[in-house]
Amino acid sequence: MRGWLQSEWQRRGGGALLLLLPALVFAALVALRRALYRLRVLPAWRAGVPVVVVGNITVGGTGKTPLVIAILDILQRRGWTPGVVARGYGRVPPREQDPLGVVRVYPDVATPEHFGDEPVLIARRSRVPVYISPDRAAAARALLAAHPEVDVLVSDDGLQHYALARDVELAVVDGERGFGNGLPLPAGPLREPVSRLAEVDAVVVNGGAPGPEARPPRFAMRLGRERFVSLATGEQRGPEELALALRGRAVAAVAGIGNPQRFFEHLEGLGIRAQAHDFPDHHGFTARDLKLPGAEIVIMTEKDAVKCAAIADGRMWFMRVEAILPPEFDDFLLTRIATARRRADGPQAA
Repeated sequence: MRGWLQSEWQRRGGGALLLLLPALVFAALVALRRALYRLRVLPAWRAGVPVVVVGNITVGGTGKTPLVIAILDILQRRGWTPGVVARGYGRVPPREQDPLGVVRVYPDVATPEHFGDEPVLIARRSRVPVYISPDRAAAARALLAAHPEVDVLVSDDGLQHYALARDVELAVVDGERGFGNGLPLPAGPLREPVSRLAEVDAVVVNGGAPGPEARPPRFAMRLGRERFVSLATGEQRGPEELALALRGRAVAAVAGIGNPQRFFEHLEGLGIRAQAHDFPDHHGFTARDLKLPGAEIVIMTEKDAVKCAAIADGRMWFMRVEAILPPEFDDFLLTRIATARRRADGPQAA
């Protein structure tokens, strides 16, 4: 069903037409909700620090998590003290925990099944405070109360969460898949209309070249600086070294992400030929999933690897990548954040 639906989202075929009526209803509700927030009928909570929202207008993977990690690195290198709020999609809270409660993700003890794979990955890579809740404003309040040193917040996948006011909106676009058939859910992949991109502060295009539009600015992003890490030992190898070691061996690639084909093609581009096994986004892997008879080596994404540490064996490796952005993006982001900080501090900031 998942594969069929995603295929229909890339074209305006019979499946999309069958779902057109609920899609129109969805689009109307999205527009109404957006209008209520813009008219301040529905309240938005504003933090006392700049808030950067990273999101997209489509469902599925566009590269938000690598961008969030890159932004955190930019901020830390320039002297900021960032924190992250996220929803923790796909998590199953412990029985004693309120499912709607705010929880901090401690990088060394948090488990993906209870905290979500993306928040755990962000916490482990960036070592910044990460708080999760379906209510991102509540998560932001809790984070700032517990960590008064935090002077900028990054909201992961929060573009449509208007209850948290924001100073900088960054929309990530898949440069290969674009906007599919251009239809709203469930007939297409759109959470919001493409016209929403005209309102964000910048568009980040993952793969492919950015468009010529000058407003809002568009920045090209690619994933690179690959390192392959053994889940069992922590050993690291570069792409060329690993590709050479894998020649003549049976290799399987597994991915439970929004766009698994991008991962498989990435491996192919690095000279690593593998039998592809795709799973649903945020899939909770079991030892049975990774048994894969005949596979001498199993390669996965880093997001999937955080869910497989407890079942890892010597066959398993994951690919770590970084978001590579132009220097102009750093300048743009830091300027916007500094402006938001001065605005929040008032006239005395001068």
